[in-house]
Amino acid sequence: MKRILVAIKRVVDYNVRVRVKPDGSGVVTDGVKMSINPFDEIALEEALRIKEKGQAEEVVVATIGPADCQQQLRTALAMGADRALHVQTDAAIEPLTAARVLRKLLDKETPVLAILGKQAIDDDANQTGQMLAALWDRPQATFASKVEISGDKAVVTREVDAGLETLEVDLPAVITTDLRLNEPRYVKLPDIMKAKKKPLEILDLGSLGVEAKERVRALKYEPPAGRTRGIMVKTPEELVAALKQKGLA
Repeated sequence: MKRILVAIKRVVDYNVRVRVKPDGSGVVTDGVKMSINPFDEIALEEALRIKEKGQAEEVVVATIGPADCQQQLRTALAMGADRALHVQTDAAIEPLTAARVLRKLLDKETPVLAILGKQAIDDDANQTGQMLAALWDRPQATFASKVEISGDKAVVTREVDAGLETLEVDLPAVITTDLRLNEPRYVKLPDIMKAKKKPLEILDLGSLGVEAKERVRALKYEPPAGRTRGIMVKTPEELVAALKQKGLA
């Protein structure tokens, strides 16, 4: 069966103003709206479009995290995914750990394509897709703004600093998606109801033989410095003097 595996991550909704905890130990998440990472939502939409073209038979969505992540998996199922996999853990998951877990799921599902968002909006790491391709020993095409599947190959237009670049990769492969690839579909109420009956498999992190190691430790979180009021200057000399006063020159 031609299957596509899509990895998603639960993050603070992009419309929510992120607040740092008073003790600086992290970001406030209690009572905050959580959503599918926007880049991952684009990845799921692309997988669904590939399936609708008859180039895949099944879309499986997977996530790693606490029990609350099932809400985002159900949203993905409502969008049109066929099945969901939830690797349940309360541990903090770093990109390499996520890549190792997804590698185990690739062995389990044997997909023809793995699609991820290029980065998560909470840590902006932009590492998991590349690490997954290395562990899987398969081609990768990152920052995709256009994807075309033809037989056992994928032609991917990707966004780079100099403009656009087109790659042809053999399948199976890993693709990470950029913002301009597509616009995710709107989830309707009937689809939400149908999603409740779709299979959602819960897996334990330890059962996959992967340990959630802490390789990077955040010592303290701080909000960005507040903006200061601008001033008007009339001459270059006044500008230089103002910059020196602020320690910027």
